[in-house]
Amino acid sequence: MTPAHQERLRAAALPAGSVVSVLLEQHAKIRELFEQTAEARGEARLSAFDELRELLAVHEAGEEIVVRPVTKHAFDGQLADARNQEEKKAATALAALEKLEVESPEFAEKFAALGRDVSDHADAEESGEFSFILSTVDLEQQLKMGKRLLEIQRVAPTHPHPTAAGSPAAQKVVGPFAALLDKARDAFNDAITAD
Repeated sequence: MTPAHQERLRAAALPAGSVVSVLLEQHAKIRELFEQTAEARGEARLSAFDELRELLAVHEAGEEIVVRPVTKHAFDGQLADARNQEEKKAATALAALEKLEVESPEFAEKFAALGRDVSDHADAEESGEFSFILSTVDLEQQLKMGKRLLEIQRVAPTHPHPTAAGSPAAQKVVGPFAALLDKARDAFNDAITAD
């Protein structure tokens, strides 16, 4: 059984819409998109990578704004600080990948390294932060957090912004402006490729 399948099973065992359920589903999708991107070629690889890049960007922004303020109370903030640092590193790597040709050997090498880092990061979140939330946050609050997470992700930046990554405060301040620019850039790129 793949890690993505295991995450989906764990998500299905939780109340629908709860923050951990939503995040487990997203972790599963992220793992699948890493696999699809690695296996695809040409336009299919670029399309899979674009979908992955967008999901990673909104996923991490949501976690930093919704999850980290709660988990900063665990282990004197060390748990949240470690995850924020990993997310900053991943955003920097993802931004560098955006500048590379998806068929290049450099892309393949850096993409594989990012995949390993993101997988380790997801495992750490699931064993640390998610366990903390499930054991200390009441169900009503978990559902509110899940709703807020999805609301934030709808307006979050769709590209990595390393200067804001890893900082919930920066995500709250810079995120809305970056999201507007990202969505305009995505629309422009879509218009160009449609011609």
